[in-house]
Amino acid sequence: MKMPALHVATYNIHKGFSQFNRRMMVHELRERLRHLNPDIVFLQEVQGLHLQHAENHADWPPAPQHEFLADDHWLDSAYGRNMIYDHGHHGNAILSRFPILHSHNQDVTHLHFEKRGLLHCRIQLPETVAHCVCVHLSLFGHSRRRQMEALADYLDREADPQAPLIIAGDFNDWRNRAGDQLARRLGLSEAFSCPRGIPARSFPAALPMFRLDRIYLRGFAVHRTEIHHGPPWSAISDHAALSAHLTRHAP
Repeated sequence: MKMPALHVATYNIHKGFSQFNRRMMVHELRERLRHLNPDIVFLQEVQGLHLQHAENHADWPPAPQHEFLADDHWLDSAYGRNMIYDHGHHGNAILSRFPILHSHNQDVTHLHFEKRGLLHCRIQLPETVAHCVCVHLSLFGHSRRRQMEALADYLDREADPQAPLIIAGDFNDWRNRAGDQLARRLGLSEAFSCPRGIPARSFPAALPMFRLDRIYLRGFAVHRTEIHHGPPWSAISDHAALSAHLTRHAP
């Protein structure tokens, strides 16, 4: 028996700027996300605060980007601050149409110059509670492997092994090695990998060549997937957005 449908998306929003930081695009980003209208959105490179941008751009939102994006459309949002500097900070965020019962940002930094965190939320879906984790992993393979092991260790402690689980974000997994590691430790499958067995191309957004962004699942069946690239998406960020329409099998 299948449970109600769920629409999820993941997007590295490049701090609200177009590729090469040419234009501020956070307002266009908000309209695109609302048009796409997912139930749960996993966002990376979300600007929580940037004093210089606030001074230099008259239409810079007064609220943190996750709050600005969620306002009057998504019921709840959570933000995990990872990279902190004198004039601000950025990190990961989750926007949800359903109540976020609890959120926690787990530090998985391996290299001191590359701060990374895993934003974990427990979200009350209509029929169950799902664990949702937004990730943005290291540019370096050895660090990514350590971060994925840290992710699996954390979820072993915090989540029942049978609980519905979605892990999405920018994995920077150029060599497509994350799938085996996450399948072995957490019983996950990647939404775009069937039937070809490889994730979607998502970078650069204008003409995707590299398979960096992922949606990993446990306890859900994939009904349909989409890669949102080319205009107008490629004017908003250097990554394509990915979305998946899911159904959950009753336990």
